[in-house]
Amino acid sequence: MKIYSLLLILGIPLTLGAQPIDLGDRLELMVDHYLIAEMRGVSLKLHEPKNAGAALKFTDPWDRDASGYATIIEDGGRYRLYYRGGPALSSAGKSERETSYFCYAESTDGITWIKPELGLVEFQGSKKNNILLAPSPREDPFTQSLSPFLDTRPGVLPDERYKAVGGQWPQGLYVLVSADGLRWRKWREQPVFKNGAFDTLNVAFWSDLEKCYVLYFRVFTGWVDYSVKNFNLTGYRTISRTTSKDLITWSEPERMSFGATPLEHLYTNHTRPYFRAPHLYIATPMRLVMGRRFLTDEQFAVQQVGKAFLGISGHDHNIPNQVADTVFMTSRGGTRYDRTFMEAFVRPGLDKGNWVSRNGVPATGFIQTSASEMSLYVGQNYVQPTAHLARYTLRLDGFASVNAPYAEGEMITKPLIVSGAHLILNCATSAAGSVRVEVQTIDGEPVPGFSLMECPMLVGDAIEREVQWASGLNWASLKGRVVRLRFVMQDADLYSLRFR
Repeated sequence: MKIYSLLLILGIPLTLGAQPIDLGDRLELMVDHYLIAEMRGVSLKLHEPKNAGAALKFTDPWDRDASGYATIIEDGGRYRLYYRGGPALSSAGKSERETSYFCYAESTDGITWIKPELGLVEFQGSKKNNILLAPSPREDPFTQSLSPFLDTRPGVLPDERYKAVGGQWPQGLYVLVSADGLRWRKWREQPVFKNGAFDTLNVAFWSDLEKCYVLYFRVFTGWVDYSVKNFNLTGYRTISRTTSKDLITWSEPERMSFGATPLEHLYTNHTRPYFRAPHLYIATPMRLVMGRRFLTDEQFAVQQVGKAFLGISGHDHNIPNQVADTVFMTSRGGTRYDRTFMEAFVRPGLDKGNWVSRNGVPATGFIQTSASEMSLYVGQNYVQPTAHLARYTLRLDGFASVNAPYAEGEMITKPLIVSGAHLILNCATSAAGSVRVEVQTIDGEPVPGFSLMECPMLVGDAIEREVQWASGLNWASLKGRVVRLRFVMQDADLYSLRFR
């Protein structure tokens, strides 16, 4: 009410339904329609990460072909990579849950990774390995598919800074804690949450946006009662979430919605706050496509897919006749994912080893690997002798953009409350392209001194580009006003913006 009263006093009209967005100084990415009111001749474009090669190879006896389910955390300039290891499924004769070692690698730049000899767990008579925890008993599978996170909740105990959720259905999900990210212990003897189908990587984190812990986990659209041991899995693999203030008492789970999009098998979710804009959650599920194949029987045999992996295929799927990739979703809290883009984020590509079922499981988390680049990591050649984690790169904030063709187009934002003294864009043009910005009143009239004709063409490529006007008027003079921004673009991309 205070904002509206102030606007009325200032004589600034508000049209029906045009409640202004107060950005403060936060970064906003062009990954959805949150800021967008109109687009003419432009569109939202999903960008394809570039493969930078193998980052971590699974070649040790304790981390072989079924390794994966990785999580990457940055802490004090060090990158920590946690993953599920295990002996080769082709020879172990055991299921994944019986051979899931909790393993660790680290890096100072996110590019070169090492597996340190930790001396914590014995494997085949030696502690010279990077194992953090050995597989827990089958009846108490608390190490199954562990997903760590750095707990940013204010007041968290120093010896519980690192937390992880893991477990299996029907026993439930457990919480583990650590002071240093290397030495882990059970937080409680009993599972903290049981109402889900947990045969996957289930993730949790403290949300500064929602002021609670958020847990995203697997459910099936056709399976309701998770309290009984029932193997009649029906419907689609999908995602639910629950919240908690203390990791003990959880809200009633709710299935995530995806807008007006078709259901797909989302095998994992990998939901995490984006490190440059933590109010925005980025999710990169592995999408499983049933009843489809690319490889011939002969090509499939060449890939040397683990025999034990083929042996665990049940009545609900047929491993050779499945393919998978990585997709991209976002959320701004609550129970809705935005699926603006149904296309693949990371395709299997030319490597035939990635056209085997359950490939394309990404690591949870993105990290910055240069001044202008971030990296994500994707599991490839799953249950094959060449299994590895590949690094992919994108420009900072570069998941998607408002993209303009050579023919030119424009985008107009919803009403925004101006804060800060500068308007900063992450944008790129071709040599012949350009970006110009006009500041408009809420009714669409140019603000004097900030018209399109007074904005010099922005040409070039920059992660941070300040917009200025030939009138010489300072952006700070607009502070507190409600405006719309009109972007007129030619052969250009707008990735993000912020007031600063």
